[in-house]
Parts: sequence; C-alpha cells; structure tokens
Amino acid sequence: MLSYQHIYHAGNMADLHKHALLATMLTRMTAKPKPMSYVETHAGRGLYDLNAPEALRTGEAQSGITRALGAGWFGTDHPLMQALELVRAEAGPGAYPGSPRIAAALLRPGDTMHLAELHPGEHAALVAAMRGTGARVYPQDGFTMAHSICPPVPRRGLMLVDPSWEVKSDYQTIPPAIAKLHRKWNVGVIALWYPILRDNRHRAMLDRLDSGFPDALRSEISFPPARAGHGMVGSGMFILNPPWGLAEEAARLKHVFGG
Repeated sequence: MLSYQHIYHAGNMADLHKHALLATMLTRMTAKPKPMSYVETHAGRGLYDLNAPEALRTGEAQSGITRALGAGWFGTDHPLMQALELVRAEAGPGAYPGSPRIAAALLRPGDTMHLAELHPGEHAALVAAMRGTGARVYPQDGFTMAHSICPPVPRRGLMLVDPSWEVKSDYQTIPPAIAKLHRKWNVGVIALWYPILRDNRHRAMLDRLDSGFPDALRSEISFPPARAGHGMVGSGMFILNPPWGLAEEAARLKHVFGG
C-alpha cells in the first residue's frame, strides 16, 4: 500500500523506543574504526515537523518526545538526544528526525547509507531531507532494494526494517524475508520494528522469528493507547546480531517507559 504517512505518528512512544535502540546500535558500531553500511527498507520522509497539522491532529508526539524531554528520560549524552539536538539546530525546535536523519547524524565519513521509500510524496521529501548526507535513496520496494545490495559494501553494517504494517500479510511474509537477508548477510545487524496491537497479531510472527533466531535480542515496551480507540499498545524490536551492550539499553528503556 502507498497510503501510510508517518507524520501523523512522528515522535510517539514507539518512535522513542525504536530510535533510542537504533541510536545506541549506531553509536556502538561506529566506536570501532572500521567503516559500516546502513540500510533502511522503509525510510519514510526522514525529517518531521511536529508543528505540522498532521502531527498536531493526533497529538502523539505530546505523549512521546515532548513528555520524554520534560521528564528527563534521556540524558543529554544519549545518542538519540545528540541526533535530536543536531537536527533541531538546523531545522528548528519543532523538528523530529526520522531514522535516516538519526543515522546521518551518527555515521561517519566513509560509512554508506542505502534508503528505500516507495511512497512518491514521502520519497520526494526523503530526497530533500537527505541532501548533502551522501545517502543513496531508492524509489522502490525496500526488500527489493535490500536483496539487490546484500551483502553491502562495506560488509559490516546495520539494516533497519520498519514497515507500516498496513498489509496484514506482512506478518506472514516478513519472517522468511528476514531469513533470506540473513543468509545473504550473516554478519549484518538486522533490526525489525513491529507494533504491539490489542489483537496480538504479531504473536505468530514472533514465534517464527524466535524459533529461527534463538540468539536474537527481543525488546518490547508497552504504553497506553495514544488516543481513544487506538489499537497500538506497545512497540517491539527483534534484532539479529545485536551489538554488545544493547541488551542493557533495552532493559533501561523498559524500566523508563514502565512496561
């Protein structure tokens, strides 16, 4: 489907969970002098204005990043806060970085970025948001792009798989897609984000992933619905080859977020 636009949800609790883990992984991996690749299959527009009508309509950022900043959930030395500070210095106090801009803030010269986004409007915005970063932006299906470049050069790296989950069949098709990518790129860190919904439709998918990758890191948090009738009550990340120290950050986030 081509209807999903993340601006309605930017900066919510799920974004904080996903982006805190992503920023931690990137910081851990860039601490070593070897270059790395960053690959993202569903990149979105890369940069969001939390004062935009779409974001204000849902108010999800108020219970996410706005609340987190007010409550001090992240220290100023946390890599997510460092990326946020860099982006807001450039784009203004209402800006919120999507994962591509977080990666751009934390990667180094010599690292490479491959970003896919199929939605035409989101792709155009992503191209604009990533101008000057050196990222390669693909107007195509994310898994098609990922399979075409894997294993990437440099071979050491991280892939974020963050689909909209609008297509219910994703819960059946993504586990074998992840397995295929892992076979092609067995040294890569592959991180899958998934929503936790009231109907628990993710359970069967997680059972398949757990059985196929028993050594993966699984991080989940729970939170109240963003508004009445909203079905998402949590956020999950399933990470193959997690970097050292990520489990500690996952445990900290679970404690901070309270679930």
